Amino acid sequence: MNQDYIRPDDWSIIEEGFDADRVKSSESMFSLGNGAMGQRANFEEQYSGPTFQGSYIAGVYYPDKTRVGWWKNGYPEYFAKVLNAPNWIGINVFADGEALDLSTCKKVKHFRRELNMKEGWYKRSFVATMPNDVTLEVKSIRFLSLDLDEVGAIQYEVVPLSGDVEIQFNPYLDSGIQNEDSNWDDQFWNTTKVSTEGHRAFIESHTLKTHFSVATFMQAQLEHQGSSIPGEIGTKTAKSIGLHFSQKVNKGESIILTKFGGYTGDRNHPKDQLLQAANEALDKASELGFKGLFQQQKEAWGRIWEMSDITIEGDVKAQQGIRFNIFQLNQTYLGKDSRLNIGPKGFTGEKYGGSTYWDTEAYCLPFYMCTKNQTVAWNLLKYRYNHLEKAIENAELLGFENGAALYPMVTMNGEECHNEWEITFEEIHRNGAIAFAIYNYYRYTTDYSYIPEMGLEVLIGIARFWHQRANWSANKEKYVILGVTGPNEYENNVNNNWYTNYLAKWTIDFTIEQLAKVKEGYPEDYQRVIGITKLTDDEVEKWEEVAGNLYFPYSKKHQVYLQQDGFLDKEMIKAADLEKSERPINQKWSWDRILRSPYIKQADVLQGFYFFEDHFTLEELERHFDFYEPFTVHESSLSPCVHSIQAAKLGRMEQAYRLYLRTSRLDLDDYNNEVEEGLHITSMAGTWMSIVEGFGGMRVINDKLSFTPQIPKQWKAYSFKVNFRNRIIKVTVTDKGADFELQGHEEMSIRVNGERVVLTPKTMNHVSEH
Repeated sequence: MNQDYIRPDDWSIIEEGFDADRVKSSESMFSLGNGAMGQRANFEEQYSGPTFQGSYIAGVYYPDKTRVGWWKNGYPEYFAKVLNAPNWIGINVFADGEALDLSTCKKVKHFRRELNMKEGWYKRSFVATMPNDVTLEVKSIRFLSLDLDEVGAIQYEVVPLSGDVEIQFNPYLDSGIQNEDSNWDDQFWNTTKVSTEGHRAFIESHTLKTHFSVATFMQAQLEHQGSSIPGEIGTKTAKSIGLHFSQKVNKGESIILTKFGGYTGDRNHPKDQLLQAANEALDKASELGFKGLFQQQKEAWGRIWEMSDITIEGDVKAQQGIRFNIFQLNQTYLGKDSRLNIGPKGFTGEKYGGSTYWDTEAYCLPFYMCTKNQTVAWNLLKYRYNHLEKAIENAELLGFENGAALYPMVTMNGEECHNEWEITFEEIHRNGAIAFAIYNYYRYTTDYSYIPEMGLEVLIGIARFWHQRANWSANKEKYVILGVTGPNEYENNVNNNWYTNYLAKWTIDFTIEQLAKVKEGYPEDYQRVIGITKLTDDEVEKWEEVAGNLYFPYSKKHQVYLQQDGFLDKEMIKAADLEKSERPINQKWSWDRILRSPYIKQADVLQGFYFFEDHFTLEELERHFDFYEPFTVHESSLSPCVHSIQAAKLGRMEQAYRLYLRTSRLDLDDYNNEVEEGLHITSMAGTWMSIVEGFGGMRVINDKLSFTPQIPKQWKAYSFKVNFRNRIIKVTVTDKGADFELQGHEEMSIRVNGERVVLTPKTMNHVSEH
């Protein structure tokens, strides 16, 4: 834990007291999003202190030219960057001509900000004494509409406390922005037009290279003592436009500026109709008014929480942590658009550049399948199918052929756009996660239609890649996969990473099974796919040869699969024996020293045991967990959740609970000392998994939903809901046992602690603790 200033609260993230050193961290944690756009919690008024300005539009990116010291064949030409979009939230405030700026104020008292997760809004209040000795009380509230997802709303209230004051508001738009994370300090946006219509203002711009066209818009209205105060056009430049309001305000009186703003883009509208669309969005917002739109927001978030909420009794920090994670996941992705995906930082920062990693398939898919519906999960899988052609091109760039597909490590449009060689060329296990997601979707939903319609082509491309990536070792008399990086990125260019090899074998076997199933049950789709892929029986036999003879490193001494061939050659000092001053090692050690160490960034072999738990005995899991976890430093946000689930599986609830707290409060408590760069969005799904799959023990076993519920001793009770094959089940766990409540009209059988339980709709079905 590197910070402890967020006040524990069931439904809100709360900061009290102004501290300039915390501004950038809080800008991340109090971020807003609605699936279509998002923004860091930057101040509306001017702020001259250290800040990380960020507003983002889903799907809009820039190909920032790759910058490396030594170019290697196969490098992607660019690193995709989530673009800092034109700023619409700005409201410059002046009191008797002095700019309100918390960085220059003489005093800032009663500073408080709150992110209300239940209703989806961000509020800030403070009392500031300015350099000219004017004291103002300020309250602002802001939200991004879920229903009108091109629109956001701000209500900004000022009350003079020291005397009568001339208050000026200059709400503005600004496209002269840049990315915090830029390789060459390029200008990413070209502004083509700045215009106003009454109390509305617009900036038309497009991204360079990718040519996304966007209209940034705003509308502002000022009220004082129940009367509307007219404004006028303010300062106008080539890249900015403002409105100007001024009013004498008596001591103790309130003056309120209401501002609607947002974006319309050519991803959803014709290029020549962006201003029309912007005006229509503002018309809808104006018709509802701030109060009406705010009420819609509360209702929309209420519907989300009705299904996705997890309640925890007796542990406020744990409750706050899980709701924060669920809230941010829903702010980032709502499943409405199959062209979009879940970025590692969502709308909270720019690190990692691209929008999609393998995190989506490995961690996020289960959350969205269970808390929404199979259409949302289908859209995530369709995203990968739509990029299959690019995945084949990516493989061709590295010398693969015949339709072999290598999905990118980082992507916006299917092209690889990650420029670290040990990731781009070597972290090929991402292919296996995509194949596993196809299996996981069918296992959970029983909706097989994706496989004949789309998934089989994806599986064939990935199987072809694994077949070609393996080579015969005369020495081992087995097929091997050399020069890879596993999930543990603290090892590069290793041979026979067990997790990678196991995924390769499983993918080939699974693909062959699906070929037979589609051939028998969906002959027309089978013929279509064979016609497209030109797959032959001879090729499939070669796949089988590789899968049946793939090498898996194993230690007879320790009776464990080895992370890679040379793992036991390292100096095996456990993580607990490191000095605290040396942690985290990724910030204290040289990369050379890390690569030679036994330390594991995140679950590697254990990631395989998580995916394929049913392939191994409980004793095997325990042996591998006890061998690898002591060397795991958990310096990836994806690490604690898998270990928490497995600790719970092994009955080690105290360890499972500690790891849960770490994953659920990773950003709130800034465990990795980097929250100011943005939140760890995709790993937040792992927090949900830690409770539902870890403590709740939810699995699908032999086509039946199964639970082995346990409860941490720190909790009195917890509950969650899952949507299993369009049946909603609520699970409540206490130290007395578990209650299961089924919505709908038909009975449903599940397994609890290995025993069959028949659930009756709208009836509390109790299972006593074992």
